[in-house]
Amino acid sequence: MTTALSLKDRLKAARQGTETAAPAAEEHDQVPDSPAELGDVKGHEQVEPAMSKTVMEWLNVYRAHFEEALPDCVDRSVFFAAVRTVLPDLAKCTPASVLQALLTCARFGLVPDGAQAAITRQGVIASFVPMYQGYIELMYRSGLVESVNVGVIREHDEFSYTPTARYPDDFVHRPDVRLTQKQRGEVVVAYAYAWLKGGARSQVILLTREDAEEIRDEFSESYRRAEESGAANSFWHTRFLRMWEKSAIRRLVRVVPKSAELRALIDADDAGERGETQILHAPDPEAARLLADAEAAHAAAEASQDVPAPKVARSLALKRNKVRRRAGRRAGRRG
Repeated sequence: MTTALSLKDRLKAARQGTETAAPAAEEHDQVPDSPAELGDVKGHEQVEPAMSKTVMEWLNVYRAHFEEALPDCVDRSVFFAAVRTVLPDLAKCTPASVLQALLTCARFGLVPDGAQAAITRQGVIASFVPMYQGYIELMYRSGLVESVNVGVIREHDEFSYTPTARYPDDFVHRPDVRLTQKQRGEVVVAYAYAWLKGGARSQVILLTREDAEEIRDEFSESYRRAEESGAANSFWHTRFLRMWEKSAIRRLVRVVPKSAELRALIDADDAGERGETQILHAPDPEAARLLADAEAAHAAAEASQDVPAPKVARSLALKRNKVRRRAGRRAGRRG
């Protein structure tokens, strides 16, 4: 009789090119059928089902949840290809944390490819980490930002910064592209700025290495845990320059027009750093669409100094009622 293997055992066997037997999964060890059954990530000791599926089978079980969570603008095949790549590295994580991290990533419409977002492992807990390209992607989706520029200044580059001067005299960076990075010297400043719809340019954000280290030391729990354990495996250890640039982008978010989705991404990112549940901050697909419609109506009203057209107002009211009824039904089922 063929016995079921845990995901960890199947992946280990696949890497070794052999199939090993594992005890059959007990009935109470089966993977839950929905995210609602998983509970809080921090309470994973209450939910420790064995992943008795292969990567593809596991994905198929929850594919409908991901399909529902992903915004229409995201290519499903690209998202699932990235998930298939990252799952083997999460074999030691609890299924609850893996599912919640990936669903959080899906709800924000980011691909866990290491560029827009990453899924990291801290012990047995998987966490969603938005990268700076993910922040930029959400800036573009807001429709309020035309382009974003991120760069670094090396010690031998020519640059000047006069915050009281008008554009284009306030900030100038002229790297000599004929030189190698080694010849240009160490990175001394990371910067970011945005061009907004209508042609205006945002404030220029500059962060020194000392600024980045202060942000890391004050806010990054994952860095502190890695330091205390001696593992030195946090992103601040392994991708310091990328995290430095991400910190500049996060500062930029403060000074540009931002969507509710972008504000939620910051909250989810901060929750992950604190080791808290992130999916609570991720937008619900229906709620996200309602917020987008409301923000579009508000922007139109601001531009024209008029109230939203009655048709738009009625549409928003109907959608609000629909969301409330759906929330009521869900609460009834949970009760």
